[in-house]
Amino acid sequence: MNKKTQDILVVGFALFAMFFGAGNLIFPPTLGQQAGVDVLSSITGFLLTGVGLPLIGIIAVAKFGGNLEVLGSKVNRSFGIVITVIVTLAIGPFLAIPRTSATTFEMGVLPFFPNMNSVVFSIIFFAIVLLFTLKPSSIIDNIGKILTPALFITLLIIIVKGIISPIGIIEASQIEAPFASGFKEGYQTMDALAATILGAVVVSSIKAKGYKDTKDVASLTIKAGIVAIIGLGVVYGGLAYLGATASGFSMELSRTQLIMGITEQILGTVGQVLLGVAVGLACLTTSIGLTAATGEYFSKLTKGKLSYKFVCIATAVISMVISNAGVDQITSLAEPLLVVIYPVVIALVLVNFLDKYIKHHVVYSGVVYTALAISIMEVFVGYNIPIPGIDKLLAALPLANQGFAWVVPTIVVGGILMTFLKALELLGKPVYSEK
Repeated sequence: MNKKTQDILVVGFALFAMFFGAGNLIFPPTLGQQAGVDVLSSITGFLLTGVGLPLIGIIAVAKFGGNLEVLGSKVNRSFGIVITVIVTLAIGPFLAIPRTSATTFEMGVLPFFPNMNSVVFSIIFFAIVLLFTLKPSSIIDNIGKILTPALFITLLIIIVKGIISPIGIIEASQIEAPFASGFKEGYQTMDALAATILGAVVVSSIKAKGYKDTKDVASLTIKAGIVAIIGLGVVYGGLAYLGATASGFSMELSRTQLIMGITEQILGTVGQVLLGVAVGLACLTTSIGLTAATGEYFSKLTKGKLSYKFVCIATAVISMVISNAGVDQITSLAEPLLVVIYPVVIALVLVNFLDKYIKHHVVYSGVVYTALAISIMEVFVGYNIPIPGIDKLLAALPLANQGFAWVVPTIVVGGILMTFLKALELLGKPVYSEK
């Protein structure tokens, strides 16, 4: 194996480890159970947001350099900071980090110690997180190197056995729009958001291996991303299929209860124990990484006024409090924010790929703010927040019934602005929004 191939595999496995926070495995089985015979359609939607968009985010960062703040600054510098702060808080103390603790408690602790108090557990969990975050150690790297293959192999065994010996039959779908439901469920992985924050780390890692040419860096990043998405696709697709065969389980089960029940039925108590331990360690290392990333970002943003140590402690305390709400409650709390923020990030990343054709900041602003406005409308309608006429306006937009009302207006606004500005240029009119 030559050096370049080896580097691609190493970085690809690292990407897989970063994206596959163990909490993500709770979503495909429930989606598969609800989709039933439409599992292929639903998991395709899920893979687009849970796997495809993270890859696009990594490629965007590799191509344009920097991170989400750099991409967002194409709108304006303040927007770049605001969007990065919101995303960092989402993948940090408000959603993703608390979910790691809650997932560990529900999957790795509660089934074996039913009387364990969630508050006590969360204190222990985040004390360990702070121990390693405030005093970085190679132990976590070593655990990660062993853990990622162990978790992947454990899941692969469960998936293969579940395919060979299905635990039930696949029944009719329980959801009206399988693809759209899968697409939005993929938001919950938060991987596309994480990609725009962590992508710079991947690029730096590749450069540290001796690759200096921009094209080489971008090429290796893309190939490593393909390695990662193949692994993610296999795991997510397999888990969704297992969920589709779990027709004998109650639809009222929580996400964690369903995956634990499927695992126990396929491999017995031993499999349940192995999965619980692997998930617990994966969540712990993910939480440590995200806490450190949050501390570094806000310390840098405030130019040291908020110290790394202070931000890490604050992140752990906030995460500890929120984690006691439980996985399903955290997921419910995350949904409206993700419905708003995901289209904005998607639009921002995609419009950056057209950067050489866009000469004015106003195009970025128009595209991104259109996506933002319509996504907010979707949340208002979805949560029955009374604003006269907004439901009719939203329903009139193309793809609204699929949950993608923002797509066409965003494209149209971008096209109109580019055409208008080009016309002004041809007429010799000054335009003051040049980049």
